[in-house]
Amino acid sequence: QVQLVESGGGSVQAGGSLRLSCTASANSLCMAWFRQAPGKEREGVAAIDSDETITYADSVKGRFTISQDNAKNTLYLQMNNLKPEDTAMYYCAADWGGVGIPLSRSEYNYWGQGTQVTVSS
Repeated sequence: QVQLVESGGGSVQAGGSLRLSCTASANSLCMAWFRQAPGKEREGVAAIDSDETITYADSVKGRFTISQDNAKNTLYLQMNNLKPEDTAMYYCAADWGGVGIPLSRSEYNYWGQGTQVTVSS
């Protein structure tokens, strides 16, 4: 019912930057970025609710910035000062609303297919 398409992943050196984008097929969504490295569970990175409340994981505070362009139904994640531990598949997630725990993956019913981010030292 809701389609999410991520883009912007790539390979960078430690300290570099990337900007991820996620375009949604619907409006008025609560949206978030998650990531999953091989052998690890998917973890929340950043979220923005329908009221524009923003939540970040402690590991990315001060380095990552989540934003949205409502006119384009597009979510962004600006990632600066990337570290090797940021290497993961990054997923865009969305739900219609009522998200109580912004960085919990169980709160989101719609997921993109992911975009790979690789950071080398």
